[in-house]
Amino acid sequence: MADEKVVRFGILGCAAIARKLVRAIAISPTSSVYAVASRSIDKAKAFASANNLPPEVKTYGSYEQLLDDPCVDALYIPLPTSLHLEWALKAAYKRKHILLEKPPALCVEDLDIIIEACNNNGVQFMDGTMWMHHPRTPQMKAFLQNPDLFGDLKLVQSTFSYAGSDKFFEEDIRVKPDLDALGALGDVGWYCIRAILWANDYEMPQSVIAHPRPVLNEGGVVTCCGATFSWQDGRVATFNCSFHSPMTMDLSFLGSKGNMRLHDFVIPYEENTASFFSSANTGKHKEISSGWGPRSSEHIVTTKFPQETMMVQEFGKLVKGIQDSGGKPDSLWPSISRKTQILLNAVNESIQEGLVSVTL
Repeated sequence: MADEKVVRFGILGCAAIARKLVRAIAISPTSSVYAVASRSIDKAKAFASANNLPPEVKTYGSYEQLLDDPCVDALYIPLPTSLHLEWALKAAYKRKHILLEKPPALCVEDLDIIIEACNNNGVQFMDGTMWMHHPRTPQMKAFLQNPDLFGDLKLVQSTFSYAGSDKFFEEDIRVKPDLDALGALGDVGWYCIRAILWANDYEMPQSVIAHPRPVLNEGGVVTCCGATFSWQDGRVATFNCSFHSPMTMDLSFLGSKGNMRLHDFVIPYEENTASFFSSANTGKHKEISSGWGPRSSEHIVTTKFPQETMMVQEFGKLVKGIQDSGGKPDSLWPSISRKTQILLNAVNESIQEGLVSVTL
């Protein structure tokens, strides 16, 4: 008999990122992997074996079979972005709650269709931006919102890059226009844009303009780019994302009184410990010719579970609230996804139209 106390996940697709979520679900005391589906039964079974899933986990040779299983409460969908609209809609119509890999769609119009289907069918939607669920994140926000220590936000700068191999640029789905047409912008740029929105309390900028010399492959897929966002009150944010540079996950914030930075904002260096650095009252410094201060303070945050498990638990709590109490889906997470998608597509529009400024 299925355990009614946990959220029973179905894994729709056997992408590499799915290994991380399978482990996260297994670690969580409030969820379980109930079934895995691939386009072939052999691939589904191989995935279950490689990830040491217990024998009672069901394996299916088609996505439709998993969707038809009445015991599956929720789906984790790590399929290529071009397939998200089709399978997220089918999942919503089957009333399966959806944890969807980012970017959730190729355009905001597609994402609106997915969100509407989820709302109409009482389905919780959340995208897979894991760092949002780390306990470090609310502690950083507390510093940003402290008027005495940080002051008013002036600037956000974010970078996420990694160096793809020759094989990556030849075979990976993230450089294929028919599978993940948003490329580096959708993959690593998504995190940078989300961080900018998060720091600005999800207030949308007035304008977006891509930086000069973006890199596109022969299929027209962006493999390196950057952009600047501007707000009417003078706030500015910039980001850079790339498949061509060494692993970098930098995030920094400048306020009128202080600053904050970290170098591992997407994936912490360590699974159970993460930190960030802050400086307050930075106007009080020593003579710059001989050094400057005060030194930044390191804030260390520990967590019992890795951030992906914290995401699964947050998602599961919302799912159980709907199942057990007849609640409605939480609209916060879809709205955050939608704003991130709008900015991502605005950057892409600026690139495609010759680096024009896009007004929102």
